[in-house]
Amino acid sequence: MKTRLAAALLLAAAASAAALEPPDPLAGALAEARALVDAGRPAAAVEKLQALGRPDDPRVRHLMGVARYHADAHLEAIELLSPLVEAFPEGSLERREVVQVLGLSYYLAGRLREAIPRLEETQAWAAGNLELSHVLGMAYIQTQQPEKARASLARTYEVPADSAAAHLITAQLMIRVELDEAAEAELKRALEKDPRLPRAHFLLGQTALFRGRVEEAVALLQRELELNPGDAMAYYRLGDAFIHRLEWDRAIDALQRSIWLNPFFSGPYILLGRAYTQKGQPATAEGMLRQAIAYDPNNRAAHYMLGQLLQRSGRLEEAQRELELADRLKEQTGR
Repeated sequence: MKTRLAAALLLAAAASAAALEPPDPLAGALAEARALVDAGRPAAAVEKLQALGRPDDPRVRHLMGVARYHADAHLEAIELLSPLVEAFPEGSLERREVVQVLGLSYYLAGRLREAIPRLEETQAWAAGNLELSHVLGMAYIQTQQPEKARASLARTYEVPADSAAAHLITAQLMIRVELDEAAEAELKRALEKDPRLPRAHFLLGQTALFRGRVEEAVALLQRELELNPGDAMAYYRLGDAFIHRLEWDRAIDALQRSIWLNPFFSGPYILLGRAYTQKGQPATAEGMLRQAIAYDPNNRAAHYMLGQLLQRSGRLEEAQRELELADRLKEQTGR
């Protein structure tokens, strides 16, 4: 994300006013360092700039900050670039790049409230840049500014800011950063504007399921499937809801439909493994769990459930392998 955005905005802005001034002994070294940054070699650019022995020169400091940003050293980039905002003329390419990279560095360092003014300033001259609008929208979401978030994301996805679609998109991104309550409010506003909007009932149903409101989840997911009967994920979550209600046959029907629509997602196979185990069909359950592992070899839950199933079937050596693998995956992922 960040490399494309920087390239799309100003990171190719090299010599500007310098071309009109007398020869500068630093110009060649700065151009070489810039070329290294643009070639994806920021560490080499840092070495070249450090060798110049001019750490307080604004041009060296500027390019060093850009190189640090590209090397994912965002706090160092902030330290280098913060004093330079006023060092270059208003509207100059150098100042624009400093503001842009500083805003992105603040964002990636998690300092969102400091990022927003810099990103807003950048947007003033790069209004058509989709990735910038997305980053700014995410910053607004995480600082609880839903109206501004929706306006920025509407630009990203080219929908009217007051439309049901804008509310839906904003809600989806709120869910991504676990702001479920804010997302629910956006989704309800979306449905007020368009009661037949695809995905809105699904997202509300999924959130209800995660919060243990199973009956509400079932009703919402069924409504989604009335409007959008080809939604594999809606069938998957509906199957999950039926499992919460211990309705194994209804769960199997929903999960099988999910697989027919999208056979390459491991989630439904895992839930089918659980359902068939509960129905006393271990061979079918094993087949489902092995299929889940075939699509997602690092899925800890699938290996653990298969190990338990094999253990109950008396296949202790196979069970031990699966359970040990599940333990290793837990150590690697922390989950």
